Amino acid sequence: MVQPESDLEGCAREPIHIPGAIQPHGALFVLRPSDMTVIQASANTGNLLGSSLILSDKPLNLGPSVERIREWYESGEPALQIAIPDRGLILIAHRSNGLIIGEVEEAEEATPSGIFSGLRSFIERLAAHTDTPGSLNETVRFVQELTGFDRVLAYRFDDAWNGQVVAEAGNGRLPSYLDLRFPASDIPAQARALYATNRVRLIPDARYEPVPLEPALNPETNEPLDLSSAQLRSVSPVHLEYMRNMGTAASMSISIMIDGHLWGLVSCHSAQPHKVSSTLRDLCDFVVQSLAMRIAAQERAAEASQRVHLSQVTGRLLASMSASSDWVEGLAEARDDLLRQVSATGAAIMTDARCICRGSTPSEPQLQTIVHWLEQNGDADEVFATASLSAQLASATDFADTASGILAIRLSKLYPSWLIWVRPEVHRTVIWGGDPHKHVAENGRIHPRKSFGAWQEQVRLQALPWTAAEIAAARDLRAAIVGIVLRRAEELAELTSELQRSNKELEAFSYSVSHDLRAPFRHIVGFAQLLREREGELDEKSRHYLSNISESALAAGRLVDDLLNFSHLGRTAIVPKKVDMNKLVSEVVKSVMLTQSERKIEWRIASLPVAWGDSTLLRQVWYNLVDNAVKYTRDQDPAVISIDGSADMEQRVYRISDNGVGFDMAYVGKLFGVFQRLQRAEDFEGTGIGLALARRIIDRHGGSITATGEVGKGAEFVFALPTPDRKGRAIA
Repeated sequence: MVQPESDLEGCAREPIHIPGAIQPHGALFVLRPSDMTVIQASANTGNLLGSSLILSDKPLNLGPSVERIREWYESGEPALQIAIPDRGLILIAHRSNGLIIGEVEEAEEATPSGIFSGLRSFIERLAAHTDTPGSLNETVRFVQELTGFDRVLAYRFDDAWNGQVVAEAGNGRLPSYLDLRFPASDIPAQARALYATNRVRLIPDARYEPVPLEPALNPETNEPLDLSSAQLRSVSPVHLEYMRNMGTAASMSISIMIDGHLWGLVSCHSAQPHKVSSTLRDLCDFVVQSLAMRIAAQERAAEASQRVHLSQVTGRLLASMSASSDWVEGLAEARDDLLRQVSATGAAIMTDARCICRGSTPSEPQLQTIVHWLEQNGDADEVFATASLSAQLASATDFADTASGILAIRLSKLYPSWLIWVRPEVHRTVIWGGDPHKHVAENGRIHPRKSFGAWQEQVRLQALPWTAAEIAAARDLRAAIVGIVLRRAEELAELTSELQRSNKELEAFSYSVSHDLRAPFRHIVGFAQLLREREGELDEKSRHYLSNISESALAAGRLVDDLLNFSHLGRTAIVPKKVDMNKLVSEVVKSVMLTQSERKIEWRIASLPVAWGDSTLLRQVWYNLVDNAVKYTRDQDPAVISIDGSADMEQRVYRISDNGVGFDMAYVGKLFGVFQRLQRAEDFEGTGIGLALARRIIDRHGGSITATGEVGKGAEFVFALPTPDRKGRAIA
């Protein structure tokens, strides 16, 4: 029979952290720290520690171990684990409400040889997996081998605390639960809280008789003892019955904690009673927490990657809005990116006067219903997301096939303006481990279900959930729209006009200054030379000063010439024709080597395809690239410079590489900027305009140029020129 909800809630509130008893595979005692006196203990403590210790009202008599416990208590360390060799025991201690709780178990046999080499091998295999499923499978296999349990499961919680078995390893003695789901009621909230507090829990025998604490109430607090962190804590009778119904006589669970939250469990089961030593339990905890760190890293990497991708989509949407006089039309025109922004199947821009839809969306009246509901119930931070709108808006069942899930951002606080993304419902068959809705009651007490066979449920009115990265992307787009497009539209329009005017003035100014400065620098060089010839008796320092004047003026002149060339390039008309690149490169190499005759350079020049472009400008590109290659390999003996090319129907590609000083790819973005140099001017001459000039020439040809390099290992420049018949491309 189905039990009333109040009974189920009462079951979920069972105070399982204060059971007043422990499991019988160990003993527990409570010490008063001031005098190390035993004030409360399990009824079986005498079996392990001697009857004289039980509530003797005398300090604990465990030899040197007492001092170890005292030192630990004063140290602030969270827990203590020590061996008591003369009694063959392992003692574990922790603090609880100002008291010391000690737990003892019989010491296990020596750790089997090969355990630690196996652990090292596991860590290496875990690191090799790049996805979470692979990491989970590797972990359950290793834990099963390590502990000898019949079945080891990895169990993951969803947002509603339902669990799913996502990995499994076993020997066939127990049935497989892989991919089955279990309802949140199987592990109530207070049980999950204990899993988060105490990561490892062992039940060696589900048929055990609990060992009570004596006295039942702690004398210091006059309350039941809080055993939340006790490994021997007795578990709920309901849980033991649940285990027996599953056909498991022993179990162990290790919590998967990620960022302080309970992500899931590694759950171990055996058909017969099965005890695991404290050392192996600690090893399993280490293994599972290694898994947790791996999962956290993988999830963060996946989310970061998605955020980067979505930020690029946001950038394109902003560009589309900025390029349009009407930001709404600009946003709507970028249909594909608008849907990609949050991986939606439809989107609607709802303003006071317009309804613009893209993709698959509900009808306009239905969208108006959603907007009206959002105005009444929209989230305080102006972003609303749900995977099941019908759970909150009953009429949404009418259009669940297009908008079961919505992600909406408010665009105006004054008017009902929203951007709404939608996703359709996804019909799913969820396979549960038994009917999750079935509860059995007898004599007023809830019993766990007895059937764990696969039970199918059809899930409707649910869309794929929105990820944190998608919600963040929606929020970022809203901030951009409200903060930039809406409130600064007029500002941006005025700024654009001003920038266009300034650019024209700057270009004219650059040309004028460059042209007018050429003559003064030549005069400086000429008069310095005349002064040197006229004053033949100048001392060496004076001649050095004159040389510096001449060299500086020549460098300034070269800089002015380069600026003039750069400025001229914007005005020069391109006269395209066939260009013999083999001849052009040969002439450029000879020209560059006229001043480098003493250099030992190994040239590796392959046959180059014919290009289509302006031969004069392309000569300038080759000259700048070849000159750079020669310049930056001057410390190499021999220098090796390779030039080759390739062709297809779309473009001609040319490469030049060297074994010179190279550059750091972190700064590749600066490489083609005017006056940008990645090497010191004192080490290599030049003005820093050559590559900017080359890029501008290639851009005007409708091509592209890229560079790659590594410090100390050379650089490679690749530029591509389109063929005359490439569609949609034209030389400027």
